[in-house]
Amino acid sequence: MARKKKDAEQKVKKVNTDGIVGLVGSTTEQAISETLEINYMPYAMSVIVSRAIPEIDGFKPSHRKLLYTMYKMGLLSGGRTKSANIVGQTMRLNPHGDAAIYETMVRLAKGNETLLHPFVDSKGNFGKVYSRDMAYAASRYTEAKLDGFCNELFRDIDADTVDMVDNYDATMKEPSLLPTTFPNVLVSANQGIAVGMASNICSFNLAEVCNTTIALMNNPDHDILETLPGPDFSTGGQLIFDEVVTREIYSTGRGSFKLRAKWNYVKSANVIEITEIPYSTAIEAIMDKVAELIKVGKIKEIADMRDETDLGGLKLTIDLKRGVDPEKLMQKLFRLTPLQDSFACNFNILIAGMPRVMGIGEILEEWTAWRTECVRRRLYYHIQKKQERLHLLKGLERILLDIDKAIRIIRETELESEVVPNLMIGFGIDEIQANYVAEIKLRNINKEYILKQTKAISDLEKDIADLQSTLNSSRKLKNVIISELEQVAAKYGKPRKTEIIYETEEIQDEDEDEQIPDYPVTLFVSREGYIKKITAQSLRMSGEQKFKEGDSLAFSTETTNKAELLVFTNMYQCYKTRLNDFDDGKASQLGDYLPQKLGMDPGETVLQVVLPGDYKGFVLFFFENGKGAKVPLSAYETKTNRRRLIAAFSDKSPLVSAIVLNEDKQIVLYSSDGRAAIVSTAQLMPKTTKNTQGVSVMSLKKKAQLKEVCLLENSGITNASRYRNKNIPTAGALLKETDTPEKQISFDI
Repeated sequence: MARKKKDAEQKVKKVNTDGIVGLVGSTTEQAISETLEINYMPYAMSVIVSRAIPEIDGFKPSHRKLLYTMYKMGLLSGGRTKSANIVGQTMRLNPHGDAAIYETMVRLAKGNETLLHPFVDSKGNFGKVYSRDMAYAASRYTEAKLDGFCNELFRDIDADTVDMVDNYDATMKEPSLLPTTFPNVLVSANQGIAVGMASNICSFNLAEVCNTTIALMNNPDHDILETLPGPDFSTGGQLIFDEVVTREIYSTGRGSFKLRAKWNYVKSANVIEITEIPYSTAIEAIMDKVAELIKVGKIKEIADMRDETDLGGLKLTIDLKRGVDPEKLMQKLFRLTPLQDSFACNFNILIAGMPRVMGIGEILEEWTAWRTECVRRRLYYHIQKKQERLHLLKGLERILLDIDKAIRIIRETELESEVVPNLMIGFGIDEIQANYVAEIKLRNINKEYILKQTKAISDLEKDIADLQSTLNSSRKLKNVIISELEQVAAKYGKPRKTEIIYETEEIQDEDEDEQIPDYPVTLFVSREGYIKKITAQSLRMSGEQKFKEGDSLAFSTETTNKAELLVFTNMYQCYKTRLNDFDDGKASQLGDYLPQKLGMDPGETVLQVVLPGDYKGFVLFFFENGKGAKVPLSAYETKTNRRRLIAAFSDKSPLVSAIVLNEDKQIVLYSSDGRAAIVSTAQLMPKTTKNTQGVSVMSLKKKAQLKEVCLLENSGITNASRYRNKNIPTAGALLKETDTPEKQISFDI
């Protein structure tokens, strides 16, 4: 029996591949969906709601627990204490271990330079946000206290402005949110990775955020871009401004800002000094990439690069070889290294326990609603306190009628428990008032003291009336919040650290030609926007061109690997690229899909692809409404080889065709009602504006549209005089069967 009992006690849990969980000899089945629901879902929700995603006050629970612990330790007004002490005290609220708590403190500290407005006033080595290898010192070596800026977090914490909840073991209370007097959610950068979602919020300038909030409260239709031009990062650098991208991020909460380093050239030493870098990178990552490029021979202009960061701040120094143009070198470094980087935004915030991705306007609207409720609760709390005080003073005022009577009642009462009831009967006051009177010291039961106390009755009544008036008026509540925002902006506002470069398109390297090999290629473009670049050798060995089902060849032409392409889209934009950006392909491949390759917007499709050559000719745009525009190709030639050109052509009518010509020729226009017209491109005067509407070329009948355009030589028309007209606009003539094209009309390049 003893042996059997011992064997039973040594049974262990067993999990097999069939999902059966239990004891050996006693198994039970559990569906995998049930296991996920019971075990994984609570974990996932806990990570989302209680750990990784910030709330409307701009803090994650770990931040809030640390700051509240420091507040309760008296570190808002007192001196610094050892960080290890703070970490230990915080573990009463945060059970995730001392290492995680200290890492949180490091990120909030002034010494780490992560935040524009740090919450922790630190002393000692807290590392640097811009350095990957500069480790922070252990908590026993550093000291910290709350920065004075935290007054704006805890000003109303004791006025019942937020809910207080139990900590993890219900031994003390902690705030569910911190009643910030400004939209900290946009001022402090925050990043978190949860289960199935993430959050990445960039920081904005405090004064600009406050001014934007005030403007939106006064006018919900306010253009946010006027007061909030872009994010502001603690590491400085430069923001490459793109209005379209910025408005998209402000509207949807998703997108990415482009950042680049700030540098200057010291001519006397022939060196480049980099003093500010993008927030999203580190000095070690930059130096590693530069060293790699030098090793493979892509950068030959640099003699040496070193990190000269000291107590004065960040500095990377690049020694140049003789005769090197610093501007061209920096353009190359921006293109090839993290000296130009992007910050991907994902404004995912917990609102009432639910994660929501919101734009700037929606975030500020939610913050304003939440802050209004905080102010309401504060006003109600102060009203209650003043009413309680007023109630006590009203009872004290009754004693003025007969102080001697009060003394006599107390003196003649035999039992202590009957003092309060007798006072209630003697003066007609309630129990609370009677208790207050009974607790007054004997030395204070005199007319002077009582008169001095009761003088405050009228002031209290006036204060209560004013507070109640504010509480009942949405306009006055709004003014209270606006006044607080103005005070915060005036007291703590700082100049921008990140400089804004006002350019509307993405910037690329100006000097790419040196690295691009040139050789003959044949270009194939399909009607659905697939592109293939095939070398002469590969073309000789290939068979029939392969296309996606339902797709076909739009055009093909012989060109070179260095040739540039202009891709016009249905969203009136032009993407500028080079053939060397595409890999050499084969006839058996589908090729590269242009919308994906060029990073087009959702729903954006290719309308026309043209080769501008040396930009000496012009491009003709023809629209469904019968209008045509003649724009010099030089209008699309950019010094910085910008990748995307907005407002590339007119958006007044859908584009039918874009034709590039080096000299004037005769073209044929076909309408949807069976008419054709021949005109000379010399009849169209060149326009200097890219998005010009042009002039009427073909007069169209009601409901008719211009549907096709081609060169006369490719049209198949035999009787050209029938359709030719010296003046425009022209109605053309009905197309005869003998003049219909024998082959399908294709793009003309």
